[in-house]
Amino acid sequence: MNIFSKTIQLRRVVVTGMGALTPIGNNIEDYWQGLMNGKSGADKITRFDPSNFKTQFACEVKGFEPNDHFDRKEARKMDLFTQFAMVSVEEAIKNSQLNLDTIDTNEVGVIWASGIGGLNTLQEEIIGFADRNRQPKFNPFLVPKMIADIAAGMISIKYGFRGVNYCTVSACASSTNALIDAFNFIRLGQAKIIVTGGSEASVNATGVGGFSAMKALSNNNENPTSASRPFDANRDGFVLGEGAGALILEDLEHALARNAPIYAEVIGGGTAADAYHITATHPEGLGAQLAMQRAMADADIGLADIDYINAHATSTPVGDVGEMKAISELFTDHLDKLDISATKSMTGHLLGAAGAIEAVASILSIKNNMIPPTINLDNRDENIDARLQLTPNTPKAKNVNIAMSNTFGFGGHNAIGVFKKFEQ
Repeated sequence: MNIFSKTIQLRRVVVTGMGALTPIGNNIEDYWQGLMNGKSGADKITRFDPSNFKTQFACEVKGFEPNDHFDRKEARKMDLFTQFAMVSVEEAIKNSQLNLDTIDTNEVGVIWASGIGGLNTLQEEIIGFADRNRQPKFNPFLVPKMIADIAAGMISIKYGFRGVNYCTVSACASSTNALIDAFNFIRLGQAKIIVTGGSEASVNATGVGGFSAMKALSNNNENPTSASRPFDANRDGFVLGEGAGALILEDLEHALARNAPIYAEVIGGGTAADAYHITATHPEGLGAQLAMQRAMADADIGLADIDYINAHATSTPVGDVGEMKAISELFTDHLDKLDISATKSMTGHLLGAAGAIEAVASILSIKNNMIPPTINLDNRDENIDARLQLTPNTPKAKNVNIAMSNTFGFGGHNAIGVFKKFEQ
């Protein structure tokens, strides 16, 4: 029967597992402690020699050794962004307490995201091609290691998940789009469980060189730990990050039937376009404001219901002001209740994985009733509404019932996720 020929009863969707591999912590617990301690993940680049580059630092994942997680042969078949994905998903599945022997894997899908995909692999093969005087002796794994959807495929193959499976790509909004898609599949009854999130591994010569050529990166090589400074008058660009975030989204009835842990409920998502510029966000935040309005309408909540916004806030001169204008205008009568922070001040910007790790941060804020700080906020930009509470430098204790996570991407993509403290 055509599903649209009958009334659809929307299902409730909950988060039953999470995983994180970030520049400030390689698992959920360490990531949260890094946020609460105001830890910066920025340092001099170690993945390549950056001495000829204008920007010589980034937020790298620390202490990650592929051979600690994969055998050598397996690791060689995966780009670093896929390795990051697999590790974060393994943690999420473990803490979701999924019994892979008893669940119906036909009802489990994977919607994963990456803004760029296997950039390390592409760079290595192109350099090798040039070094061989353009002799076409390419690695047979070049294409499957490089393509952005391969992480979703590898997750499915490892665990035997036969449900919906694809990759979303919308630049830095990618993993929030993945999460919204996963939410919609489950609430429409098209899946019981979906593994979602995103991963990125672009701290290499191509990634740093490309973003630097756009003048998007901070050049504060003398003080890298204070370079990512959203909302600060002295900010000069974003700090490139890497890593992965994973979330297990599940039909509430299915989760309750297996006595699953429940971190929070997903209650809405909203998307919109700036229709303005290939890289810059709209200076008045028009697309951001529309996406936030749509997310709240989808969640059936009002402006006064939002307790915390994890801002996109990349530490760029134009972007931060535009987003704050959108929030200030939209929430103007409720700003005394609203807290905002920018966790990119600590993690840097994980591009396509940003939405995933920031969704995790938002959910942990709900679980722990704490607002992460915006570090390095020492000289607030006078162009940002003084009424906005930006959580400078110190975390804040607060009962967080509903949190919103903002993500925006090159091309004018805006995607917003809304999460709520679970009540049965």
